[in-house]
Amino acid sequence: MGKPAKDLPPAPVQPPPQKIFFSGLLNGWTALVMAIAFLVATPVLFVLSNVFVDSGDIWSHLAQTVLWRYITNSLLLMIGVGCGVLVIGVGTAWLVTMCSFWGSRIFEWALLLPLAAPAYVLAYTYTDFLDYAGRVQTELRELFGWGYGDYWFPNIRSIGGAIAMLILVLYPYVYLLARVAFLEQSGVTLEASRSLGCGPWRSFFTVALPLARPAIVAGLALVMMETLNDFGTVQYFGVETFTTGIYRTWFGLGERAGAAQLAAFLLLFILWLILLERWSRRQARYYQSTGTQRQMASYQLGLLQALGAWWSCFIPLFLGFLLPAVILLEMTIKNATITFDDRFWGFAKNSFILAVITAILGVVIALVMAYGLRLRPKMLMRFAVQIASMGYAVPGSVIAVGILIPIGRLDNAIDAWMRSTFGISTGLLFSGTITALVFAYLVRFLAVSFNAVEASLGKIKPSLDDAARSLGQGPTSTLVKVHVPIMWGSLLTA
Repeated sequence: MGKPAKDLPPAPVQPPPQKIFFSGLLNGWTALVMAIAFLVATPVLFVLSNVFVDSGDIWSHLAQTVLWRYITNSLLLMIGVGCGVLVIGVGTAWLVTMCSFWGSRIFEWALLLPLAAPAYVLAYTYTDFLDYAGRVQTELRELFGWGYGDYWFPNIRSIGGAIAMLILVLYPYVYLLARVAFLEQSGVTLEASRSLGCGPWRSFFTVALPLARPAIVAGLALVMMETLNDFGTVQYFGVETFTTGIYRTWFGLGERAGAAQLAAFLLLFILWLILLERWSRRQARYYQSTGTQRQMASYQLGLLQALGAWWSCFIPLFLGFLLPAVILLEMTIKNATITFDDRFWGFAKNSFILAVITAILGVVIALVMAYGLRLRPKMLMRFAVQIASMGYAVPGSVIAVGILIPIGRLDNAIDAWMRSTFGISTGLLFSGTITALVFAYLVRFLAVSFNAVEASLGKIKPSLDDAARSLGQGPTSTLVKVHVPIMWGSLLTA
């Protein structure tokens, strides 16, 4: 007879699903990430909460005067900039990726340089260069003996000028994503189109462009958001848009509720663009139907075609970066004694302090969020992280309205309580200091540092966490003693 079977230990009792959920919800890291997400989302939530607030007669006044001008100019900007960045971004991406000509390898990275110059800097530079008192028109009058009214010259301070400035600065968004999409396309697909008698242009329009459509739409959505977010260029050129309307309604008319409602409608449109971008990116998996990713040989261009390709890449680079850089350098050298005064160094010091404070806080908060998501990659945590990272897509004017109004009310409430209780005035503790400005920067740029930190943290093997846990280290000490030293370079980049 065999040995009697030993009694098996009772199976562990699993807690009900509600306890599992709430145990994860009450985790310290989860609570911290949720608190950060709520704090960062506060400006957006405040703006959206003002949609149905009674603003008196301000909307009827805006509708009778400037509202339709805001809408029309904003739509014209979006259409003009969108068409321009599509032509330049997609065209140059195809040329440097699929065509072989002199300088194509240099243009691959040089075409990204216009991203370094804000649109309002180009607006100021080209206004000084092309305005009536600028160098171009002055030399034309001296050369031909013209006087005022004797010739026609395009007005740089117009909606057309604003469209041109934004195109020159924003086309790299589409260029970068389109180039990556073209590089990832299989050479087999394009060679099949060649075998069917398709030339370069026909292959581009019938094969390569449809395959790259999700990436191009994603880049175009980013451009649309940046266009609606721009304030400096349109304000300097005197173009009335939704963004300038928010400032004018608040500071010109003194209507905070009306400004908040304008910001809310602008935010809703931005959210629609975000959903469009996410939808197009989700559809990307339907377009890559072949597993072979062999890169196709580049098209060999003739002399005239190579010249056309070279100039097509050089012109946006020249207008978007090289010419403005030369003009600004010349202006700086010419006015060095006036420019580098005490006010300049004061501005530089303030900018540096703000940048350092925001960068340090942004990286620390991003590290907390990324590590909390690593510890508990649950749907609730992912949702909180997405909420906290959406500020980069929100226009600065919307963030300003969403921060200054509630912080101003908090300052007034604290001041009133201190006056009634202690008989002293605290003044503007938050909105009157750099606190509100740093908070606005964090809301706007937290996504940038989070993406860099999350990418670096994702490269660290989970076995290191297990090893630290086996040595008695908790999550916080593991982060400080293990992950941070490994990620130090990426943290500096973030």
